[in-house]
Amino acid sequence: MTADIIARVDGAAGRITLNRPRALNALNHPMVRAITAALTEWRDDDRVKHVVIDGEGERAFCAGGDIRAVYEMIPTAPDAARQFWREEYQLNAMIARYPKPYVAIMDGFCLGGGVGLSGHGSHRIVTERSVVGMPETAIGFTPDVGGSLLLARAPGHAGEYMAATAYRMTAADAIYAGFADTLISGADRVGLTAQLCEGRAADEALAAAAIYSGLSDLAARQARIDRAFGAATVQEAVRRLEEMAEPWEQEALKKVAVHSPTALAAAHVSVRQARNFTTIEQALDHEYRYAYRAVDLHDFREGVRALIVDKDGKPDWRPPRLADISMHDIEALFAPIGDNELGLA
Repeated sequence: MTADIIARVDGAAGRITLNRPRALNALNHPMVRAITAALTEWRDDDRVKHVVIDGEGERAFCAGGDIRAVYEMIPTAPDAARQFWREEYQLNAMIARYPKPYVAIMDGFCLGGGVGLSGHGSHRIVTERSVVGMPETAIGFTPDVGGSLLLARAPGHAGEYMAATAYRMTAADAIYAGFADTLISGADRVGLTAQLCEGRAADEALAAAAIYSGLSDLAARQARIDRAFGAATVQEAVRRLEEMAEPWEQEALKKVAVHSPTALAAAHVSVRQARNFTTIEQALDHEYRYAYRAVDLHDFREGVRALIVDKDGKPDWRPPRLADISMHDIEALFAPIGDNELGLA
């Protein structure tokens, strides 16, 4: 067990609290194993009526996987990095198939790996402080933890747009896009948890606490998103954005321009392929193929260096332009990996 996870049975609830507030509750390998162990133990524990997972502090539920730790593994122990992803994705699948209500309180930042801990649960809660997103293309990676499937199921082509721009959803956006179900006031978080521990049914407790989420900016721009990101390739999407001199299109272009061209193309392909999947296991197997190869990809290592390690914000992407990307090479990043497959599906 690790001090970074507080797992306990509190009345009728199995409670998991991510306990790295100074690191925005970033998910590391021991935390993955501790959460998996708790969920395994509680599956057949008659005391546990439902699971409640939250993060310590008010800044973040979970701001993603501990990518710096993964980066530091790569030079000497690349297979350890792959094992982290393997076990993380297995946990994501467990959450999606969990036989008891799984209530995730996504207060504050919920990014990347945080979405994997919440977005596949049965009851996904946001507050007015929630910031939800899949920012992987900014570090030369592609949406994972089942995120490709969530993005693929978002309205229209919002998934391709969010993957390319690393869009950060508000609570209203997250509900609109299918990443969350219910908005509650952050002030009601403690009271809601107490009711669940007392044994009140999750559906009933959440219905009583729910408030109106308001209008989603993502929904308001759906037509513009579809016009650009309905393109078959991200290169064509960028060309469509370039044709428009409007502020929204130009802002989207600025965000895309600083992300890894390889990751941008891969994310677009990944979301498109995920639309053909019917299960999260298919999506996770698909994502793991990219993750398995990522330890050898220049852009992943360089993106983490520039944005997380050295923080100079100046990644040297290779190739540096979308025009230089071979779609054959991109599709090969998701090709089968033989005996190394995740194999969930």
